[in-house]
Amino acid sequence: MKAGEIKKGNVIEHNGTVYQVRDIERSSPQGRGGNVKFRFTLYSVPGGVKYDLSCGADDELREVELSRRMCTYSYKDGDAFVFLDAEDYTPYQLDADVVGDDAGYITEGLEGCYIQLIEDAPVAVQLPPSVALEVVETPPELKGGTATKRPKPAKLNTGLEIMVPEYITNGEKIWVSTATGEFNGRV
Repeated sequence: MKAGEIKKGNVIEHNGTVYQVRDIERSSPQGRGGNVKFRFTLYSVPGGVKYDLSCGADDELREVELSRRMCTYSYKDGDAFVFLDAEDYTPYQLDADVVGDDAGYITEGLEGCYIQLIEDAPVAVQLPPSVALEVVETPPELKGGTATKRPKPAKLNTGLEIMVPEYITNGEKIWVSTATGEFNGRV
C-alpha cells in the first residue's frame, strides 16, 4: 500500500523487519511541485525497538496482517512460555528471549493476555495492565512507618523486585503495573 494510506496501528514490513505504526507526521513543502512527506514512528514486533522512517506519499510499503488472540498462561516448557487460546485451547509457545522482562509478571493461570500472531505464528505477548503478585521477602515495617512515605524493596513470587510502601508485609498479595513495574495497591 502507498505511504499516504497508512494509519496508526497498521503493521508493515520494512527491510525484513515487522513494525507497528505508532505515530505519523505529515509535512507539506511550501511552493509548487513539492512532494508530501510522511514520517512514521515505528516499533518492531516483537521487541518494541523504536525506528523512524521517512518516505514520500507514493512510496510503497508492504502491510502485514497482525492478529491478536486472548490467552491464558499455562506452563513453562524449558525456557519457553506456553499460552492457551481462551476459545479453542490452541497452545502458543514463546521463547524466553521474546517474552523478555515481561517474564517477571507472568504467574500460573494468568488470564487476560493477548498473543500477537503474524501469519498464524506467535511473535509477542501483551500482558494485562496490572497483575496480582505475592510479596515473599521485604524488611519489617518500622515503628511510625505509616506516617512516612518511604518505600522499601520487596521481592515478589516471580523473582521480580519492586519498591512498595512501608506497610506491606511478607505474604501479602499486591497489584503491580505491567507498564511501569510499580506498586498499584493491595489485592
